[in-house]
Formats: sequence, structure tokens, C-alpha cells
Amino acid sequence: MSERWWADKVGYQVYPLSFQDSNGDGIGDIPGITSRLDHLSDLGIGFIWLSPVYASPLADNGYDISDYRAIEPRFGTMADMDRLIAEAKARGIGIVMDLVVNHSSDQHAWFRNALTGRGAEFRDFYVWRDPAPGGGPPSDLRSYFGGPAWHLHEATGQYYLALFDPGQPDLNWDNPAMRAEIWDMMRWWRDRGIAGFRMDVIDHIGKDIDAGILTDGPTLHERLQEMHREVLAGSDLLTVGETWSVTPETAPLYVDPDRDELHTLFQFAHISAHWDEAHGKWKPLDFQLPTLKRVFQDWQDVLAPFGPGALFWSNHDLPRAVSSFGDAGEWRVRSARALALALHGLQGTPYIYQGEEAGFTNAGFTSIDEYRDVETLNMHRESLEAGMDEPDFLRGAGRNSRDNARAPVAWEAGPGHGFTTGAPWIGFPSNAEEVNIAADRADPEGVFALYRRLVALRKEQPVLVHGRTRLFLPEHPQVWAYTRTHEGLRLAVVANLSSERAEAEIDPELAVTGAGLAGSVEPRDRIEAGRLVLEPWEAIWVLGAA
Repeated sequence: MSERWWADKVGYQVYPLSFQDSNGDGIGDIPGITSRLDHLSDLGIGFIWLSPVYASPLADNGYDISDYRAIEPRFGTMADMDRLIAEAKARGIGIVMDLVVNHSSDQHAWFRNALTGRGAEFRDFYVWRDPAPGGGPPSDLRSYFGGPAWHLHEATGQYYLALFDPGQPDLNWDNPAMRAEIWDMMRWWRDRGIAGFRMDVIDHIGKDIDAGILTDGPTLHERLQEMHREVLAGSDLLTVGETWSVTPETAPLYVDPDRDELHTLFQFAHISAHWDEAHGKWKPLDFQLPTLKRVFQDWQDVLAPFGPGALFWSNHDLPRAVSSFGDAGEWRVRSARALALALHGLQGTPYIYQGEEAGFTNAGFTSIDEYRDVETLNMHRESLEAGMDEPDFLRGAGRNSRDNARAPVAWEAGPGHGFTTGAPWIGFPSNAEEVNIAADRADPEGVFALYRRLVALRKEQPVLVHGRTRLFLPEHPQVWAYTRTHEGLRLAVVANLSSERAEAEIDPELAVTGAGLAGSVEPRDRIEAGRLVLEPWEAIWVLGAA
């Protein structure tokens, strides 16, 4: 298996609406992203995963695309996009586009045409069904965002499928003409010089809706293999799939190089493991470190033979890492540093979500009026109608609403926080005056300084790219400990992920003496067998002979 260009790289996700506004309209844009490339270059990242900037009515903040070959005017122009690609490339940074092809916007020309009649040219680009016998939706299928998934178009007497927002009709992947349009669009972006595709909910494109199979459907892998043949073969484009449904058993079907599908994937078991079985993320469970460690180790073992998996704490759909897994209060900085050390020591490609490099916390919204996310607003309505008390819902939203990570980046203290000179589209985090990029970068012991160190180490130390992972102390409630071993070297990672002092019994196979590569408190040059005491949120990397 040949080594790919991203093997030693770290990715960085930019959520355009909230990253940097360049014209004072309160909305982040492409020129704003370009203006901040030096910050990302200084961090050392290898590529940007760019959330959608295509033409869109923004019903779901750009994940509802009305033209795959145009830029949403609120984000800029195609010339701005070409300049971003070029300026990033000049700094050694690739642009990985968000590929959203499970659905389009209802404002897409294809769907507008489909509404003109059952015989319309693009009617079969979407999923239509007749009403159920006796009338009503063809099934009781529900949308992921709340409400029914079937929506009646009265003029033609049929229902269309929208598994997410009603403004996001699902594309019909059984239609070869539709697939050909997607392949052509992907080649068009490939030829503009992008570095790859992050594929939104890609596990949905093989669904069999009549059989009730929404993810990992019977034609999924056939579709991905066709995508590879038509677009990706012979290129060096990175492909990473968003796959909420993937399991350790099905993962090789996506990423085995011999199958010619995807290079890597995002899996979310470490996230969903802390959700309530009935109410999901709206009634989150308490964080349990042994659960987290087992999940991560399982995926290290599964993906190791096939190349790097995706490593991440947060993204635009998830809460901030410090608020979920760390301590957003007294130990915010140190817990952010400890979480970084715990994750970036693993095998895979780490992704940093904007603001994570400065230890950003959840937004701190206290009223439903502060939220903008369509999912949060829909679920608020449905939950209250089902009898949930508003304070209970707001507690869940305060933990897990997607808007927690979508509040604008606070680059500095003061009005507009360096993000905008106008009124932001959504409020800043409640602690933005104290917690911002400039304040953290000014601290030599801050979060940014450590992230920059960890990004550099991945390029310098082959053990971080190639080393196999072995977990120790799997049931310890505070300490995450593992080794990475490669060509006679052993990296030992030991992290106390709690706000209390921790003690752990160190196995001789975990002990190592050598170079203290990094630490959340201070580096150590040895981990000795026997009893080890760690301060709250103390994490250490030590590299020595295996």
C-alpha cells in the first residue's frame, strides 16, 4: 500500500458562515477564509475541509445546494474560490470540498423542473411515491430533523422524499443519468485543483426506501465503486466519507484499497456511545472514559490494515470537545491540551475544528431564541409537543445542539471579535471576550502552541503515522494510556482526562525513557513502571526505544 500525500498531514475544518466575514454583513465568506490562511499555515495544517460554499438558499446552512457549479453570492464568487484554492496551495494547504449528493436543495434546477409534471425531464432525479392506499404519505418514515420524511406535491399528486429538511429532497441514486451528472460535476471540481472530497452522509446513497433500508443499502458499494471508476481513479484526491451507520464489521467494505471505494471515513461511535438510547443526543449520558477508550481502540484495530482513519473530537454537527469531554471551567486550557494529546497520539488523520486550537467551549446559549439550527428548532417544537419540559430540552441543546460549534469564531476581544464589523448571523459564544484566538495565541502555554507542536510532530515522527496502537488500563476511570510502536521506537501516551489527581499502575510494556515530546502541564522524559501520579488533565508523550 503506497503512502498517500495526507499520511502525515492534519486537516482543519472551516465552517464558512462562522469563520471570517470580510464585508461586514455578519456572514463568513471565502475572502474571509483567504485572509486567515496565514493563521492556518502557522498552525501547520495540510488541508482544509471546507464546508459547502456552493449556491444555496441556506435552509441548512449550505448543505442544501441549488447549483453545484456556482458559489453562493453571500460567500463570494467563483473567482474568490479559485483564489482561495491558489493561495492555500501556495502555503502547502489543499482544499477538500464538501460533497453533498444524498440530496440537493428544492431550489435546484433539477427539482424545479421535476415539479412541472410526472413526465418532466428531471422528475426521476428524485425519489417520488404515490400516496398510500386510502391517501396520506406512502409510509410513516420520519425525517432526521423531525417531522415526516414524505412531502406532498399537490400539483402532481405524489410525495417526494426528504430525509433531512423539506428543502433537501433526496436524489435518486438508482437513476444512471443522475449519477452521470454527479460524476461530471465532481470531475469539474477536480480539474479546478481541489485536493479531495469529504462526502456528506455518503452511507445513504445506496438506500432501498421501499425495504426501509436508509443506510448501508444494497447498492451503496456499487455506487462508490462507480464513483471511483468515473472520477477518482488515477488521481491523488483524498476521499473521506461521513458514515454514521458504519460498524467495525462493515468498515473494510468502504476503505479496503482493493475495493476501490474510499480512502478513509468518519465514524461516530465515540459520540453516539454517550447518547440516550431513546432520546439520542437531546438526553445525553454522562461521559465515561472506559467507554471512550474501548471505542477508539476498536477502530484503531479495524482501520490499521487499510490506512489512516479520521480522528476528531468535534465538527460543525457536534458540540465543542472541551464541553463534551473536558472541563470548560477551571481547567479549560489544560483539558483542551490534554484532549489534544490524547487524540493526536493515535493512528489516523487528525482533524481540528475551527476554534478547537484555542480551546473554544460550547456557545452557552440559554434561550431557544438564540438558536438558528433547523434541527434544534424542529426538535424543540416536537419535544415540547411530546411533553418534555423546556428547561430539560434547553439542557440537552446546551450540551449537543449543532449551534454550539457554529457560533462565530472569536478572533479577538472587543466588538465583533475580529469576525465581523456588522451584526453576526448568530450570537458569539458567551465567553468570547475571554476565550478567543488572540488571547490564546499570546499564551506560550496556551492551546494553540500545543496544537502547532503536535501538527509538526506528526510530520517529524514516523511512529505517529505508522505505529500500531496498544491500549493499557482499559477500565481505569480517569487515565487513557496507550503505546505506538514502529521500527524499534515506542511512543507512550498517558493522559489523565479528569479534574482530579489520578494514580495508575504502569505496566512495564508502557514504561519508556527517552524524549519528552509534549505535555499538557510539562514534558516528562520517562514513564516508569509502577505507580504513576498525574495532576488533573495532565497528559504526556514520551518517545524511546521499544
